Amino acid sequence: MEGTVFAPSLQGMKHVKSDSGVILTKPFLEVCKHILPVLDKFGSAMSIVKSDIGGNISRLEAKYASDPTKYEQLHNMVQVEVASKTAKSSSSCTNGLLWLTRAMDFLVALFHNLVQHTDWQMPQVCSDAYRNTLRKWHGWLGSSSFSVAIKLAPDRKKFMDIICGTGDINADIERFCAAFSPLLAENHKFLASVGMDDLKAS
Repeated sequence: MEGTVFAPSLQGMKHVKSDSGVILTKPFLEVCKHILPVLDKFGSAMSIVKSDIGGNISRLEAKYASDPTKYEQLHNMVQVEVASKTAKSSSSCTNGLLWLTRAMDFLVALFHNLVQHTDWQMPQVCSDAYRNTLRKWHGWLGSSSFSVAIKLAPDRKKFMDIICGTGDINADIERFCAAFSPLLAENHKFLASVGMDDLKAS
């Protein structure tokens, strides 16, 4: 493998914003998709997160495909739903973007922990990231499922060996977190501006 597993997403990140600085739908979703192979390396520990992310990407992609011009900008989908009062529906693209952004927050925190806390074993890496991101939005059931799942997390050294490929994995993780975090923050800021950033899991 040329470079690390983060190479495709780092490449894709260059195209996420338009010349005027707006987040574009297709490139943003592509970057999220490029992260899914990283989750595969966790095995069953991340299967819930992976299916959640994959489902939300598919929902947003379907909406984009229905009118690529209208939905070229990521936040347009939300504006349309807010205007039509359908944003709070559990099947809305607004909901899809919110949960996709939160799941990505979790992954950025997890990757950040891997680089910052070299002495932590994988369950601690995962549970700390979860506690700081997704936990407050999940009900008891979601939290319990997650606690069970992270017990299946792979050995840290094996995992790092698998994802590093031929590149400098720590440098790539840091670059990914540094470039992707501001995009997620922008999504949160926008969702908050339309009153949609504090929905909890039903």
